Amino acid sequence: MELIPLLLIILICLALLMGYPVAFTLAGVSILFALICIPFGVFDSAIFKSIPIRIFGIMNNMTLLAVPLFIFMGAVLEKSGIAAKMLENMAAAFRNTKGGLSISIIIVGALLAASTGIVGATVVTMGLMSLPILINQGYERSFSSGLVASTGTLGQIIPPSIALVLLGDVMSTAHTSAQISMREYSQQTVTVGDLFVGAVVPGIMICFGYLIYTIYKNKNNQDIKDYSDEPPIQRIELFKTLALPVFLILLVLGSIFAGIATPTEASAIGAFGALIIALVNGKINLNFLKETSEKTAVVSTMIFTILIGASIFSLIFRGVGGDELINLIFSSIPGGSYTALIFVLFVIFILGFILDFIEICYVIVPLIAPPLLMMGFDPVWLAILFAINLQTSFLTPPFGFSLFYLRGVADESIQTSEIYSGVIPFILIQLLVLLIVLIFPIFIL
Repeated sequence: MELIPLLLIILICLALLMGYPVAFTLAGVSILFALICIPFGVFDSAIFKSIPIRIFGIMNNMTLLAVPLFIFMGAVLEKSGIAAKMLENMAAAFRNTKGGLSISIIIVGALLAASTGIVGATVVTMGLMSLPILINQGYERSFSSGLVASTGTLGQIIPPSIALVLLGDVMSTAHTSAQISMREYSQQTVTVGDLFVGAVVPGIMICFGYLIYTIYKNKNNQDIKDYSDEPPIQRIELFKTLALPVFLILLVLGSIFAGIATPTEASAIGAFGALIIALVNGKINLNFLKETSEKTAVVSTMIFTILIGASIFSLIFRGVGGDELINLIFSSIPGGSYTALIFVLFVIFILGFILDFIEICYVIVPLIAPPLLMMGFDPVWLAILFAINLQTSFLTPPFGFSLFYLRGVADESIQTSEIYSGVIPFILIQLLVLLIVLIFPIFIL
């Protein structure tokens, strides 16, 4: 009987490898599989009645309302030209510093991550603006590609992050499920705000890791032409460029950390604030609003369709005995709870080669999180470990989404192998930070 849910997973993987859309594959294959199982008494048809309730629950979830609002905030800031201006002025500020352009890219990437939270948008923006300049100024092609692709993934871990919003919703449900299974009912809940707070220090650690590697990598590179006879940028100009985006980030995160606003309310503040910044920069018009609204609608629809498909898969997976399969796997792992945790992190890392973070977040995490929480792990610590691990999924060849985004905008003279080799040091930095916070939970908690 334990092999039946495993067969469902195999069929879904085969359908995905054939190129069918993820959301429709998750829902469609699961429903067809359940219909086949009904005559054999493996699946109870009454479970189908829960599907409309689950879909309504997703669409009525106030936490998930933050997703389209944060996407809109990022789309407005991206299209208003703020990113280009920030990079231009920050590069000017580091003009006469060895490797100054690469340092400015990491700083601007971190600011963009905290203001957009959308990995694809950041990678494409940085790839179009900074990659040609890096190569023209003498930086190695592989290093330049790896730097841009990796900096773009900071939006995965630095709050406010779409990934953390989705993980917060999943971990809240998993925490409740674990408490019910253990018959322990506490008032403590897991919120998206908790994950935002927990992600701050690991996010800073990854940024510092990038900076240390970048400075070390370029200190002896004689080909870099960062030095210029042009006068340094005036501090007032730099302040004008950074003031509004930084103020918006502090307003959004500060309102959450201080307990004044929920992440959903803060996302609305961020969306409105982004419009104000675009207005100040003279970018607001009917066409601008149309483009940003359309982009928000497309990305939000993609995320919520996958969410619905994953919810249907999860329901049917449990209906055919998936919980027993997961419990069997965990009980078969020798070495106790930490061995099980390391095994799960390894599996998520491997799945990151072929699946997007949304699929992993809503298909895999709901299955593995409750057993781990029942072992006594802190839900916030566990969620941030997952988030850092999922961040590496954007960079792992051959299917890392950041690599695809960068390949799409990079010059044809840059080989795909150079992009792949360039991200490896940055992947190792992320894994090192993952190891540190795994050993020392205090950095998260």
